[in-house]
Amino acid sequence: QVQLVESGGGLVQAGGSLRLSCTASGIIFTVNAMDWYRQAPGKRRELVATIRSTHDTIYADFAKGRFTISRDDAKNTVYLQMNSLNAEDTGVYYCRTGRSRDYWGQGTQVTVSS
Repeated sequence: QVQLVESGGGLVQAGGSLRLSCTASGIIFTVNAMDWYRQAPGKRRELVATIRSTHDTIYADFAKGRFTISRDDAKNTVYLQMNSLNAEDTGVYYCRTGRSRDYWGQGTQVTVSS
């Protein structure tokens, strides 16, 4: 079955950086777009960034200039490098993929202290 496993979350001070990873299994990784989403407490889940199989990328406005999504197809892994973090970036970050249906990881908590 399809599994997505995120890692790399944690507690960081405002202005700091984190690098999230999501490793996929059970899919043909190279043909799938991969997304990072996040959900802050009391808020709806929102798209952070997408990387297509072509390695083209799309970012939410709040992520532009601070976050970088990348993928290593040899490792079936997608990354999210997050810089200049602020308190509004606090939340659970999820990896998503899928073509005919959605597959989600379990999420990794990111907490930014101000």
